[in-house]
Amino acid sequence: MSIASAMVTVDSQDALALARWWSRATGAPFTLEHEEFSMLAPTDGLPTLGFQRVDDPTPGKNRLHLDLHVTDRVAAVDELVALGARLVADHAEGGNEWTTLADPDGNLFCVN
Repeated sequence: MSIASAMVTVDSQDALALARWWSRATGAPFTLEHEEFSMLAPTDGLPTLGFQRVDDPTPGKNRLHLDLHVTDRVAAVDELVALGARLVADHAEGGNEWTTLADPDGNLFCVN
């Protein structure tokens, strides 16, 4: 069996607004822009990102998160926070440093 990453889909009560935020955060252009479902084109190593409108958000901590690799973590974190991300925690372990953030819907993602 051959498997390839096709798309990561995020559920949101306001999928279009969240898709617009991620478009600004990643620079990825829209391939579909609609209130019910939106998609961002894959770019710079990111898969296609999908955003699906749901009536009720999934309760509790998300069990899957994106790890974004950047050339300047501090600058990227500052930019993402300025766009509306929330700083959750800075980490350093085993010679690696990363920052956990939450998008406007509260979905966690890491920047390293």
